[in-house]
Amino acid sequence: MKMKICLACSAGGHLTELLQIKKVFEKYEYFFVTFRREDTISFEERVYFVEDPKRNLLKLVKNVFQAARVLLVEKPDVIITTGAGVVVPLCYLGKLLGVRIIYIESFARIDSASLSGKLIYPIADLFFVQWRHLLGKYGKKAQYGGSVF
Repeated sequence: MKMKICLACSAGGHLTELLQIKKVFEKYEYFFVTFRREDTISFEERVYFVEDPKRNLLKLVKNVFQAARVLLVEKPDVIITTGAGVVVPLCYLGKLLGVRIIYIESFARIDSASLSGKLIYPIADLFFVQWRHLLGKYGKKAQYGGSVF
């Protein structure tokens, strides 16, 4: 079966973490969704840039429309994400379109749940944490997946 994967994350550490699981997604058709920043401008993968909302309502509205366009053009089967805020609208829109959502909580989240994790948890088909004791910060759906590093 042919599968298309959307790899969605904020630039920086979230992107670094997602790239650590390349062996999982490289055998499928895939593309990235992130925001434009110095470390993503020269990114050699197929990438769509969306607005980083930064908890700003106008930027969030722009992000929603950009995310919708990406999803309607690409029609992914799965979204794999490590967060953060830039991907929340993408995941909710994707869920409405029947896309499966896989969330990997950031390695940096050792003692507390992230905001993007809390927002995406209810719609995630698979939800992984990288620290076993973080399981208690989420519900029964959360699974310990070990470290991506």
